[in-house]
Amino acid sequence: MTEKQKMLKGLLYNANYDAQLLAQRRDCQTKCFAYNSIPPDQIEKRTEKIKEIFFQTGENICVEQPFHCDYGYNITVGDNFYANYNCVILDCAKVTFGNNVFIGPNCGFYTAGHPIDAEQRNEGLEYAYPITVGDNVWFGGNVVVLPGVTIGSNTVIGAGSVVKQDIPSGVIAVGNPCQVVREITPADKLKYQKPCFSYKSTNTS
Repeated sequence: MTEKQKMLKGLLYNANYDAQLLAQRRDCQTKCFAYNSIPPDQIEKRTEKIKEIFFQTGENICVEQPFHCDYGYNITVGDNFYANYNCVILDCAKVTFGNNVFIGPNCGFYTAGHPIDAEQRNEGLEYAYPITVGDNVWFGGNVVVLPGVTIGSNTVIGAGSVVKQDIPSGVIAVGNPCQVVREITPADKLKYQKPCFSYKSTNTS
């Protein structure tokens, strides 16, 4: 079994010294460098390039620059996908996003982990577990999602959260570790119907 096969099966594998994986990461880094170097106003070129990096994409996707990932071929995104600045996806295992996923700035999705045992870690061994995100999910800025996590549809992950366990559908979750705060209800549709402050003129003329 190759190191790549071990990686994709969720077994301990050699990430640091395997020639095939090193070459594939360098290739992906080159593609990401090219993507991040495209002028922001060249929308079509940016879209074409990011589709070359990802395994599969839906329609109407936008990934702000800079963006970084390990391999690219393990990333699938649905329709209306948006990732803000400085998104990092360590896709040593599959990372799957549903439709209408919005990702705030400085977010990370890390399928890769390292053994607690220092001897194994120093040998270059690591593991990778998939991350799965449903439809209509919003991640606030500076969220980190750790290996093996599944996040349900219609959920909001609050800014600065560290998600290390599964989060169900239809909830607001926040914190380190990220925990469910409450369910999202129909009343949330009314939250932004009124301004959050009232403006009072200071004109004395």
